[in-house]
Amino acid sequence: MNLIDMGDADGNRCVVRVTGRAQPGVLTGHDVLHADVLVSASFVDARLEIYLIQQDLDTWQRELTQLVPGKGATIGGDRGLSLHFFMHQDRTWSLTVEDPDRITLALGIGHQETWTQDHHQRLHLVRETWPSEVVETAPMAYEWSPNRKS
Repeated sequence: MNLIDMGDADGNRCVVRVTGRAQPGVLTGHDVLHADVLVSASFVDARLEIYLIQQDLDTWQRELTQLVPGKGATIGGDRGLSLHFFMHQDRTWSLTVEDPDRITLALGIGHQETWTQDHHQRLHLVRETWPSEVVETAPMAYEWSPNRKS
């Protein structure tokens, strides 16, 4: 399921495809989501991995809500790979992908009319498919949420 899907007619594209839970059934990894990051342009064709925790999704949602021309939104970053999307005044985009161990690249992506609304819907679908089912009861102490689907 694509959490992020951004592309233009010139073939510049970035997709963040959530593939599932990193460690289903394991308290400390159940709510961590694994995703493939696919980035392509005339000069690059990369496939990277990212692990997203619920706080990443919360931050992504908050930044999407506040996104206007001249501002940006970031997903990931604290634990490795990060993607930073910046909306220019003309509503074209700059995307910076940084994996400290492997690659740093920047892409320009053409105008995306309904990008923000589309990505709020994508985020909602990801959260609906893989809801948070673990609660932290104390620092480093976890248990299953009472709302967990068995």
